[in-house]
Amino acid sequence: MNPVVFAYLGIAIMVALSGIGSAYGVSITGGATLGALKKKPDVFGSCIALSALPATQGLYGFVGFFLIYPKITAEISWFQAAAVMGAGLAVGFVALFSALRQSKVCADGINGMGNGYNLFSSTMILAVFPELYAIIALLAAILIGGTL
Repeated sequence: MNPVVFAYLGIAIMVALSGIGSAYGVSITGGATLGALKKKPDVFGSCIALSALPATQGLYGFVGFFLIYPKITAEISWFQAAAVMGAGLAVGFVALFSALRQSKVCADGINGMGNGYNLFSSTMILAVFPELYAIIALLAAILIGGTL
């Protein structure tokens, strides 16, 4: 395998895992929204906002791809390719698990809203915590990309 292929594999992992996390996450929150709407149809707007939150991790993988992709050239060294792979693994796995855990927080808030509790603001605040780690992983990837 040559270093270019290894680097491309790294960014593919980043995009794939972050996208998988977001896809699972929004389906979990979407299911919770449908359940809440059966009980309380007027919470649709709040539920949509919470349902969309796990989608951001997929965007972080995509942003990481666009920032690192231009730096992958035919002259990339093995060390640089390993840095790209490390960034891809970090963003990919952190975004995957961040989206899944964030969707759990959001789904619980959505279920509570379906039961008549006013939980939108609290859920939004609590959902930021898992998101923070995906942001940190993206920032690490940006810093790694800056050194290539």
